[in-house]
Amino acid sequence: MTDETELRPGQRVLSDTEPELGLGVVEEISPRRITVAFPASEERRTYALPHPPLHRLRFSPGDRITLRDGTRLQVESVAEADGLLIYTGRTSEGEPRSASEAELDDRLLLNRPRDRLLAGQIDSEIWYRLRREGREAQARLLPSPVRGLVGARIDLIPHQIYIAHEVASRPLPRVLLADEVGLGKTIEAGLILHHLVLGGRVRRALILVPDALIHQWLVEMRHRFNLRFALFDADRCAAFDDEGDNPFQSEQLILASLGLFLDDPRRREQALASEWDLLVVDEAHHLEWTPDQPSEAYRFVEGLAADTPGVLLLTATPEQLGAAGHFARLRLLDPHRFHDLDTFLAEEEDYRPVARAAAALLDEPVLPTDARDTLMQVFGDDPEAQAWIATVADAGVDVDRRDEARERLLQRLLDRHGTGRVLFRNTREGVKGFPLRELRPTPLAWPQEYDVIERCLPDVDARERFAGQLGRPWHRLMLTPEVIYRTLQRLDVPELVNASPWWRCDPRVG
Repeated sequence: MTDETELRPGQRVLSDTEPELGLGVVEEISPRRITVAFPASEERRTYALPHPPLHRLRFSPGDRITLRDGTRLQVESVAEADGLLIYTGRTSEGEPRSASEAELDDRLLLNRPRDRLLAGQIDSEIWYRLRREGREAQARLLPSPVRGLVGARIDLIPHQIYIAHEVASRPLPRVLLADEVGLGKTIEAGLILHHLVLGGRVRRALILVPDALIHQWLVEMRHRFNLRFALFDADRCAAFDDEGDNPFQSEQLILASLGLFLDDPRRREQALASEWDLLVVDEAHHLEWTPDQPSEAYRFVEGLAADTPGVLLLTATPEQLGAAGHFARLRLLDPHRFHDLDTFLAEEEDYRPVARAAAALLDEPVLPTDARDTLMQVFGDDPEAQAWIATVADAGVDVDRRDEARERLLQRLLDRHGTGRVLFRNTREGVKGFPLRELRPTPLAWPQEYDVIERCLPDVDARERFAGQLGRPWHRLMLTPEVIYRTLQRLDVPELVNASPWWRCDPRVG
């Protein structure tokens, strides 16, 4: 970078940021700005002083230069007159000639490192060291195992970091994130996606969410992870129909509601025809499935999951629709492992003793006899696992050795049994550190309009008859006084002929 005191009008300079402009000539210098014309590209630039991104071009004896008239000159000496360089030398025909730097060819480009070095177009050592330190820092950061996990705008909660690191470390993550409500499934999915995107393993991702959550996901991905998802709806997709293009090929990271595809078969075909690296489906328990008649939504997601290497399914209630619904979601992740519902149910029943043994392995300092016998039976063909079982069941072994064997056994159980590493579920009971929730009911004043209920139904008998007509006990009706109020209005009670509707007077509304 050249200091402005070295520059004069008429001098020839090169732009550090736009070398393709060619050789420039200084036109005007003011106290705060410098204007440079680039005749070869017919451009003009104005730079701020005192540090414009310019280098003055100086040739040395022995260099070959080209003049505007095409003459090639071998420089023998360099002098300076009125701030301009005068080059003296011999042409290619051997004739002596002198030329001012103003006569240099405007189309001169110094794009090659050797040319820039020989022309003296180099930065100071300070900038070189800064670039080198930056490259070294980048080289240390790129292979970090926590890259993409610690840069998000979130509080680092252990169970979320564990799940994100465990899942993102897999070559092809296909998992069901089933944490209870409020434990951060969206954050976990965002961490996994962020890690995979920064690592270059995911370039194209599709997130499918219910209509009510689409803007929440858009904001979360942008604000917390700096992932710029494109929001696709019917109007945006329709804009591509005239040209016959696939709208889902226009962006890399796409967020859409599941309803977009259920309402339009063309969109389903276009999404299935696109190639994705990762598919994320929120509220996956809404994908209804039966062996004979899966829903349209399920068939669509099944088609996407079959062609997509990575799949994340999110649900807070994995067994809301029973074991069959749970099996249906596992089937999306690994159709070869979970291929038959009856087989899955039989295996689940057989795993109950193993689950009890695993619970004892987690909770008991020394493994009880019944749990030891169960695990010995499970690992009958695995001498290494049997040695770990004996270690955990031996009270004479030191705690560190027992804990190490315990961890190895748990990892082996995950690999061999049940849903293994496909399902991740945390509960508030199991995750510590959350604030205690306390019910603090706040009574609201009884609206004056509801006084008509006591006047129209003054005694117990009248109230019981009224409740009988509605088929509900009176004490349950009193929990919803608006129902009583509406019913009395429909019965044309004189006091309520011109009364306000219940939603105008009830303090719970508005």
